[in-house]
Amino acid sequence: MDLETFSPGSGLLEPRAALRSDVPALDLNGTWRFRLSPTANVPDDFAQPAFDDAGWDELPVPSHWNLHGHGAPAYTNVDFPIPVDPPRVPDENPTGDYRRVFDLPEGWTGGRLRFEGADSFARVWLNGHELGFWTGSRLPAEFDAGPYLRPGRNVLAVRVHQWSAASYLEDQDMWWLPGIFRDVTLTRSTADVFVRASYADGRGTLSFEGSGTLSVPELGVADLAPGAEVTLEAEPWTAETPRLYDAVLTLPEETVRLRVGFRTISIVDGVLLANGRPLLFKGVNRHEFHPESGRTLTYETMREDVLLMKRHNVNAVRTSHYPPHPDFLDLCDELGLWVIDECDLETHGFGMIGWRGNPTDDPRYADALLDRMRRMVERDKNHPSVIMWSLGNEAGVGRNLAVMSDWTRERDPSRPIHYEGDRSCAHTDVYSRMYASHAEVELIGRQEEAPLDDPELDARRRGMPFMQCEYAHAMGNGPGGLAEYQELFEKYPRLAGGFIWEWIDHGLAHPEYEYAYGGDYGEPVHDSNFVIDGLVFPDRTPSPGLIDLKKVYEPVRFEFGDGVVRVVNGHGFADLSHLEFLATVEADGETVAEHRLTVPAEGGEVKLPAAPGPDSDSGSGEVWLTVRAVLAADQPWAGAGHEVAWGQALLSQPAGEAGEAVEAVEGAPAAWNAGLVRDGGEISVGSAGGSAFDLETGRLVRLFGVEVEGPRLGLWRAPTDNDTYGGLAGKWRGIGLHRLTHRVDEVEIGDALTVRTRVAPAATDLGLRATYTWTASDGGLELTLDVEPEGDWADPIPRLGLDMTLPAGAVEHVTWFGRGPGEAYPDTGMAARVGRWRASLDELQTPYVFPQENGHRADVRWADFGAFTVRGFPAFGLTARPWSAFDLDRARHRPDLVPGGRVHLGLDLAQQGIGTATCGPGALPAYDLRAGRVTFRLRFEPS
Repeated sequence: MDLETFSPGSGLLEPRAALRSDVPALDLNGTWRFRLSPTANVPDDFAQPAFDDAGWDELPVPSHWNLHGHGAPAYTNVDFPIPVDPPRVPDENPTGDYRRVFDLPEGWTGGRLRFEGADSFARVWLNGHELGFWTGSRLPAEFDAGPYLRPGRNVLAVRVHQWSAASYLEDQDMWWLPGIFRDVTLTRSTADVFVRASYADGRGTLSFEGSGTLSVPELGVADLAPGAEVTLEAEPWTAETPRLYDAVLTLPEETVRLRVGFRTISIVDGVLLANGRPLLFKGVNRHEFHPESGRTLTYETMREDVLLMKRHNVNAVRTSHYPPHPDFLDLCDELGLWVIDECDLETHGFGMIGWRGNPTDDPRYADALLDRMRRMVERDKNHPSVIMWSLGNEAGVGRNLAVMSDWTRERDPSRPIHYEGDRSCAHTDVYSRMYASHAEVELIGRQEEAPLDDPELDARRRGMPFMQCEYAHAMGNGPGGLAEYQELFEKYPRLAGGFIWEWIDHGLAHPEYEYAYGGDYGEPVHDSNFVIDGLVFPDRTPSPGLIDLKKVYEPVRFEFGDGVVRVVNGHGFADLSHLEFLATVEADGETVAEHRLTVPAEGGEVKLPAAPGPDSDSGSGEVWLTVRAVLAADQPWAGAGHEVAWGQALLSQPAGEAGEAVEAVEGAPAAWNAGLVRDGGEISVGSAGGSAFDLETGRLVRLFGVEVEGPRLGLWRAPTDNDTYGGLAGKWRGIGLHRLTHRVDEVEIGDALTVRTRVAPAATDLGLRATYTWTASDGGLELTLDVEPEGDWADPIPRLGLDMTLPAGAVEHVTWFGRGPGEAYPDTGMAARVGRWRASLDELQTPYVFPQENGHRADVRWADFGAFTVRGFPAFGLTARPWSAFDLDRARHRPDLVPGGRVHLGLDLAQQGIGTATCGPGALPAYDLRAGRVTFRLRFEPS
């Protein structure tokens, strides 16, 4: 049957560009009649106009039927959820039948039915006449409806099968969501045009292929004929300066309006260039997704994506792993994003069986693969934002890549060709990789990568620009290592940057789990939460990873010197004239001075105003200078005052602060002894009112009148996704770091309260000697924790810090001086700046869809918890939660986390780095936390 045919379709009209025409069109979106059958073998009598569908359900089009109560979604990353037996498909093949009745306007003649997307095999009838079928879920299909249209009432019928031979081409790490999920239109437009608008030496060159004449009134171009070429003064299009010119294509039967951008993409000496200048991608991979509607997106949602990207300094998008809705590309043209447009092709599941039977190398699939490439290129060829064609993703290697590449090169030589799956780069113009380590990226930048076996192919590849089409897997907490990647991209001209994986968490809205991931619908084959790997949460709230990425991708850099700041313009195509620069001086987090800086458009060294010192009226705290670059006027993507970049410098620090802390510890015995009182089973401290220790264990039980447990040494954190997939979490559990025992060896009351303990897991000789030394002075308590490891600690540990708990309600807000306002770990948190911050207990949590370690505030000098304040010597890390790390570890969805009867504080000396080991390298060695001899000092004071 046709479901198992290698043919991409039948009855299809030639693919053409997505255009906006003035001819009449009928929007056929809306409420359709719908019936779901469990198998494909269902009579097709429903296509007859007289068929009675009164007993059917209703379904909105566009949509996915399994998001409307008809079946259930399923998620896999690599594995096919059906047997790998191309072109055969299972008997259990959900099949959706659709019917739509519409009235044809009076006088209407001719027309085409256009479907923008249906997953995965669709057959269409009009008034009982079969028009044909098509595959290629994320690609448009058009049929000639003219001969079968009737005046007045018309019946459109469509049958969609979830599984077909084409399903083996669409294994794209996403939810399997069948249905007519993009727009359906009846249009009388037949226009097609290929506008070619290049740019060189300050001038634009314009020509076009097609029929009719082309006019660009703003440039004085009128009635340009097909094939004719005109060169004229024009402004270039770039993602930073998305200059568009309104053009009109005039045809005998219709007028088409489109927007033209002049730009040229080239490769010279292994460097990717746009309009003759180096092009550096600061990109993201973007699946189309919405938590309630799946891959059916509104224009408003698409615009929100582009605005969020622009506001976070993203300049490029890879349309992973299929062409997006055409409106998205219009928005990229308008607002400015470089686009790698990717063909609707991935056969990743064949990799699980050694690539046997891979369609990429099966000549029977050649027409289908070429058809997909043609339909993408023809649809999107007029978009200036599209600067590279991608043959697909993770589809292995094979002869059909050459078929796709050769046709594309002939049809459009102006755009380079991309494909990552073939390391030889035999059919591409760029060398692309996924998740290469920092070390390997540097070797490639220096052209010192490992050679290919074929010297000719190796020499060709070494002459190509390099890009990471996926890197820094943004799954859960992270990704770490962003700054180090960016340093390499900016250091070596051959490196054209990369695209973070990925833009959004694919969490489907769920009544019980809030957001669902793989397995939550009972799928027998799934990849769990691997679909929750985005820079924004499902509701498009930016994650800490996106906030960090904005900092790393900043197009302005600040280099501070003695009384000056050097402002470096990192834009590739724009100067700094659209920005204004604001300088703020803060002492201990309080603003003491503000200034506007005059910065040349090209950047340069700027003298800073004199700043107050630590002994001035500003107070005695640290004095920090923050310089911010903000939009001077409204832009289409953000309003005036939007912050684009910032930098900080420490101007002064009170002398002797650390020394005073040591003196307080050394000078404490007299004050300690004077306030020491044995009271039953407790030791109370008179000079630190309302504070007491347990006499037997030496543990603090009351702090300035608040009942507490701890602090005591803690190593555990709820593993991040990177900890888990990278193998660290398994090692930690293997040695029992989640079930430490604490043994008190000695409680000594003398010049200080000294508590000697050993902290260790069962079933191993690994351990940590932890000595707590408490002293009292000036109404506060000071703690010195000395830690000495025993045994061979071969692997990094999760964290090293102190755990303590307080009664629920004891902490409602935290005010701190340190880095903030968001979370930061050793290799993340680039966006966290030094200042004074305040947050509620809820605001201190990062609501990752899959719960894990989160919310750590770094380099905290002091933190006020309401009843008491903690000071670090010099600083500490902070978490405050209404649940424990073990609760966080056990949770699988957000609703699993329910506040208990305690507030859990973590006061950390250090944390293990985050890395990006869910896909790619773990934390760099510099960010590994190794067990060693350390001393940690804190001071507790009443607030």
